[in-house]
Amino acid sequence: MQFDLSAVDTATMVFMGTLVLALVLVAFVLTAGFLALVVVGVGKLAWFLVSTTLLMAVHGINHGWDRLVHHASTVEIPGDFHGQPSPSTGSYPRVMLRDS
Repeated sequence: MQFDLSAVDTATMVFMGTLVLALVLVAFVLTAGFLALVVVGVGKLAWFLVSTTLLMAVHGINHGWDRLVHHASTVEIPGDFHGQPSPSTGSYPRVMLRDS
């Protein structure tokens, strides 16, 4: 026995078509919303990874610099440093001639 649509009323066919179209639209909207959430989630994850990586790099550089400065402040350098004598211009020191 074949399914015969000629016995179905026109109003029933319109109603069924409207339901099918509504289901297609609902499926489209749900799919678009889900994909938007996925794209936003992937973007947020990517931003989190990039910002965390940059923050870790900055903290690493700061920590390394702090250790280097701390180490340099504790190093004893053997010998005395003698300052170089300033060049003289005769009877006046160089500082005096700078303003003239």
